[in-house]
This record gives sequence, structure tokens and C-alpha cells, in this order.
Amino acid sequence: MLYELHAGCLGGFAGVQAMLPSLYELGITAVELMPVNDFPGKRNWGYDGVLPFAPDAAYGTPDALKALVDAAHELGLMIFLDVVYNHFGPDGNYLASYAPDFFRTDLQTPWGVAIDFRRPEVRRFFTENALYWLMEYRFDGLRFDAVHAIPEPDWLDEMAAEVRRTVEPGRHVHLVLEHDGNRAEHLVRGFDAQWNDDAHHVLHAMLTGETDGYYADYADRPAERLARALAEGFVYQGEPSTYRKGERRGTPSAHLPPTSFVLFLQNHDQIGNRPFGDRMTERADPVALEAAIALQLLSPQIPLIFMGEEEASRTPFLFFTDHHGELADAVREGRRREFAGFDGFRAGETAAAIPDPNDPATFERSRPRADDPGRRAFYRKLLGLRATAITPHLGGAHSLGAAAVGPAAIVARWRLANGAVLSLASSLAAGTCRIDPLQGDLLFESRTGAGDQVWAGTLEGPATVALLAA
Repeated sequence: MLYELHAGCLGGFAGVQAMLPSLYELGITAVELMPVNDFPGKRNWGYDGVLPFAPDAAYGTPDALKALVDAAHELGLMIFLDVVYNHFGPDGNYLASYAPDFFRTDLQTPWGVAIDFRRPEVRRFFTENALYWLMEYRFDGLRFDAVHAIPEPDWLDEMAAEVRRTVEPGRHVHLVLEHDGNRAEHLVRGFDAQWNDDAHHVLHAMLTGETDGYYADYADRPAERLARALAEGFVYQGEPSTYRKGERRGTPSAHLPPTSFVLFLQNHDQIGNRPFGDRMTERADPVALEAAIALQLLSPQIPLIFMGEEEASRTPFLFFTDHHGELADAVREGRRREFAGFDGFRAGETAAAIPDPNDPATFERSRPRADDPGRRAFYRKLLGLRATAITPHLGGAHSLGAAAVGPAAIVARWRLANGAVLSLASSLAAGTCRIDPLQGDLLFESRTGAGDQVWAGTLEGPATVALLAA
């Protein structure tokens, strides 16, 4: 039960440490920090890092970071770190000046020249960095950002194997990927899980009606696509992508357990890479959103929530940096050009109004706040149910299939390790669907009376119902 956060928005390492008891009380079991390695200036998402072995001083000292990890462990919480090995930031990276062979001259990434992972010295540099965070700081897991941009994917498996050889026997260390290419092979070679972008995209399209950009791949038959994401992990397992102009994307994933996938409704990317950083609370029907939250938190896939989500925060999470001069101008204007043709602007919004990433106010606006204390109780109840009825029985759990039962409705079932069958019936839009009557004891219903309906063979949305059958 992952909780992703930006340390700077929460008061640095000391501020995050102070909120750990609240996260523990909520039912979180693992805290995930966005990247903390050294970046230029005082404000950054962390993906513009330039010194991979140095925690940024804006958040606190190395000892303060170690104290944060220790405090999490004292509460029984795991703590993960997001790391970036596909590029360096545009300001303050002097590595190319004294070690130009670290980079390739024949290959570009979206962030500049590619790192040369063909060289054993470069591979070892980043392997040692992963081990540094795990062994020196005692992080319990790493999330590897955008590994599809690493041109030598065999390094990933090499690094994972080295981590497994180095970490002490009996110690649990979790390695999690972000891979836009939906590659399943790494998940049987040392990696534990991958962010399930497909599941997010189809849920977002169903809840908001948006079909811009990559959401175009999920606009057609969304309930069928959601059912596949719940049953098999990836939606795209080799099928052609409309957004990518017919390019085939993904590999088969049905053989993987549901815990190989991290399921989220929001994260730093999916909020912050919107023009105005607006959260799902600003876009979705609140009843449908609560049904989606219940589906997410009671699915056997690993749930991740983003800071503020548990209290229905309406503050945006914006893209912010602390660049100066020509680079600041280029970042600001580049972001506005990027969204100039975006169809998702609401009344009165234009690309010119996109907040300046370098304005300190942009960072200040991105701090989460509690806009609905009742939402926290909703999350606490769901996470408590998950902890007692589902999590202890996830080892060996497998899908029994999922199917669309309406334009925005699915029924999914899993066999848990204790032999029980978990059934989820979920509709994210108004309307009544006929379903085969479900069996089992009621675990949760997001709308009163919805459980009686699924026992009787109907599902009226928006609602999510969870049943457990021995």
C-alpha cells in the first residue's frame, strides 16, 4: 500500500518524518519518495538530478534522510525511493565535461544525449548507485523511472541480479519499474512489479471522458480494456496503438501474478504533466470516483496513492523548477508550446496561462491540503479491509477472469492463496447492468444497497461491491 510524495512539498525530510505516524494510522505500509538526488536550485520534481549519490540539501542533510528511513522502520513502514537512470538534468551536469565518453553521440532521448550503457564503467556506476541507496540508507525498495529510455535493457536485469546477490539474506527489497513499453520479461528476472499505466489510463478516460493524447488508446470499449487490466495486467500486449500511429506495444502479461502491477488513479506524472496540474477531484463525478477508489484499493494489484489524494485535495500538483536565465525561459515557453494544441482546456484556459515552472508561487500552490476530511475515513476503512482480508492471502493469488458487463462496468474475480474467491463488481457510470448473481459475504459496498443488487443479478452505478466467498 504505497504512498507517493514529494519531500519538498511536505517540509523536507524532517517534514515527511513528522507525518509518518499519520500515514501509518491511515493504513499505508510503504512510503515512496520522489527523487531526492541533488538538483539545481531549491525547487525541482527531482527528475533533473545531476549528482546521483547526493541527497539534495534543500530537503535536509544525509543524516536527516537516514533518520527518516529509521523512523519509518520504527513504525513498521517500508520506505521506497524513486531513482532516475535514463538522463541527467540540463543544469549543473558537468559529467560530460570531464567524462564525455559517459554519453553517446549517436542517440538522443527526450532529455538530451543518451547515457552510454554499452560501457561497463557506466553500468557499474548506476548499479553502485542502486546499492548505495539500499545498503547505505537502508531503503526497502527502488522505483526506476522511465526505463524504456535506457537503450540497453539487459543492464536492468544485470543490476537486479547484483542487488539480489548483495542484499542480506532474508531482507525484503522491492524493485519496481516504470516502463512505457509494457515489457513483461523483467518481472521474472529480479523485478517485483511495474507501474500499470494502462490501468490508470483506462480508468482516467472512463471517469473524465478525456480522449486526448494517449487516452485515445482507451476511448474505445473502455470496460473491456479495464477488465483485461484487472485480469492480466497490461491492456496492450502487442496490439497496435492509435496514439503511436499503429506501432505495436507490449508483451503478454497474463502469466504474471496480480502483485506484479502497481495500480493508481493519480501519481506525480498523471497530475503534474497536465497543463494546470489538476487532480481527479476536479474532473470526476465524486460518486464515481469513490467507486474507482474502492476498485483500486480492493484489487489484488498493489495500490499506490499520491499525497493529498486521501483527503480529496483540490490543490494542483504543478511542474516546478528553479532554473534561471535562458534555460528558465526555454522551460517555460517549451511547456506552453507542448500544450498549445491540447484539447482538454476548460473555459477560460489557454496555453499562455499555464503556470511558470520557475515562479516560486507555482511550487507553493503544489502543497496538498485536506479538502474533505471524510475522504480520509473512506481510505482508512478500505485500507483496513485490505490489510485484514486481502493482503495476507496475496502470495499465490491468481485471476479467475474479468469481463465487461456494461459500457462502464466490469466484474472481476481472483482466487486468493487461502482458497477464498474475491469478486469485485464495479460500475463507474450511472445505469443498471444485468450480471450473473455473485456469491460470497459482503466485504464492502461503495453505495448502500449495491451489495443486495449484485446478489440478485444487477449492478446499478456508480458503485463498487466486493464479496469474499470461502
